[in-house]
Amino acid sequence: MTSRARTTWLTACLLAVSTTVALAGCATTDPTAPSGESADGDAVVVGSFAFPESEILGEIYAQALEAEGFDVSTKFNIGPRQQTIPALQDGSINLIPEYNGNLLAYYDTEYAERTTEDVDAALPDAVAADDLQVLDSAAAEDKDAYVVTKKTAEDNNLKTIGDLKTIEPFSLASNPQFGELGYGIPGLRDVYGVGVEAGQVTFVPYEDFGGPDTVQALVDGTVQVADIYTTSPALTAEDLVVLEDPENMISAQNVIPLLSKDIYSDKLAEVLNAISAKLTTDDLIELRDRVEGDEKASASTAAKEWLADAGLVGE
Repeated sequence: MTSRARTTWLTACLLAVSTTVALAGCATTDPTAPSGESADGDAVVVGSFAFPESEILGEIYAQALEAEGFDVSTKFNIGPRQQTIPALQDGSINLIPEYNGNLLAYYDTEYAERTTEDVDAALPDAVAADDLQVLDSAAAEDKDAYVVTKKTAEDNNLKTIGDLKTIEPFSLASNPQFGELGYGIPGLRDVYGVGVEAGQVTFVPYEDFGGPDTVQALVDGTVQVADIYTTSPALTAEDLVVLEDPENMISAQNVIPLLSKDIYSDKLAEVLNAISAKLTTDDLIELRDRVEGDEKASASTAAKEWLADAGLVGE
């Protein structure tokens, strides 16, 4: 039910308060059903993490489901998984856009799966312990990436992470934890043989996790390589190059719906799987640019227009 429809419904109920029959006529839920559920089981509360991309994805899920007749409400900007998973467990929300690799890592810190197929195959059993389930993942990924400028790539014929051996020594900008992560400095050495000798890679920590300061350091030549997320609008705005990762050192981070088992239905799965079938990483870059860039579109507007362009809802 939309907010406008809900307001109209409440007004009608108040006007009819003089008769018990009229009041009963305003009820839209089974009084014996659990709180927050409609009689037909179509009530969905969509949550999100506390960053713009997650809210955009939450809006896409919510609007697509509402267009198919589900009673949808939203609770966005909740926080990290330490808050969203308990919210799914206690029923505060029952659906959230997730990222398959990080979700698996939440349940198994020593997971070895790296490809989309392997991570997706491991997830159902991992989340089942909390009475949760996942649906189809999208091609869209938001994950760490080793990034260089177009000039650096062309001048040194850089295509993969392993090619960084040809420009040693070099400086690398990333978040402070990157120096110890398996896909960070240790991974460069152990997986790709980059920076084996001391002094070949100089680690320059930045606190903005691939944000403007990290991007600026790369663009102005302060560093030659940077860890920037694959959905950053800066990739296109600054004409940057993401180096390929043929050894899958960085695990898959595909967008994937995570939901409480008790709201599953074939209809809900059909709607959300159709979104996953259409959503690409380039879409996420464009959506983030619209919301976070100069246009400053709302997450709701960006989601609505993407759904229409994708042919998933009417104009």
